[in-house]
Amino acid sequence: MASSSSSVLLVVALFAVFLGSAHGIPKVPPGPNITATYGDKWLDAKSTWYGKPTGAGPKDNGGACGYKDVDKAPFNGMTGCGNTPIFKDGRGCGSCFEIKCTKPESCSGEAVTVHITDDNEEPIAPYHFDLSGHAFGSMAKKGEEQKLRSAGELELQFRRVKCKYPEGTKVTFHVEKGSNPNYLALLVKYVDGDGDVVAVDIKEKGKDKWIALKESWGAIWRVDTPDKLTGPFTVRYTTEGGTKSEVEDVIPEGWKADTSYEAK
Repeated sequence: MASSSSSVLLVVALFAVFLGSAHGIPKVPPGPNITATYGDKWLDAKSTWYGKPTGAGPKDNGGACGYKDVDKAPFNGMTGCGNTPIFKDGRGCGSCFEIKCTKPESCSGEAVTVHITDDNEEPIAPYHFDLSGHAFGSMAKKGEEQKLRSAGELELQFRRVKCKYPEGTKVTFHVEKGSNPNYLALLVKYVDGDGDVVAVDIKEKGKDKWIALKESWGAIWRVDTPDKLTGPFTVRYTTEGGTKSEVEDVIPEGWKADTSYEAK
């Protein structure tokens, strides 16, 4: 026979479950994945914001994609989290979307472009953008940014668009912390067009064999090998739309961890 204390604990646990189901936010199934197809059709979504009112979202100005300094150029804080069909376990990192709102009255109705740099798992709508405070406010009429942010949550329309970085922006390969001659982790960012990356391969100078990297997390790709990786490396990356690009010898001989290397 159960003790009185065990019975009390069981009742408390069942009551907590009841409260959670009775008062919890109903889960909304995610919509179909947003792919690298482009057109004029707008889709409906919900939007919230996080972080500082005029900030770039995460406290460390990073996010689940692995990017850093998203408050600085070229992202400039125009960033946000996408839910499952937008973030796509990291394969949506770097993709670009036009968003706009018409209600409440402080919405301008004009489209702005945001970059996906973080993950959002709140099941409140088939499509959900949890935007930086700055990006959320950018949908407002001039001078009414804070008034719009005070709404907290709103309906918006969105569509995927090709990324267009400012002239002079170069595709950048960041060798992640912890990388060494037997382990290389790369973050690829500032990719024009589709913006996101679905495959990364490297080739050592003087060799014909491409080495395929595996998805690590976010937008970071990695390879573990018993053979020492010395460089220089040519990097080949493929975007979701199937575009393949090669950057010759972009990772130099004597490369260092926690260092960025730009395409020439």
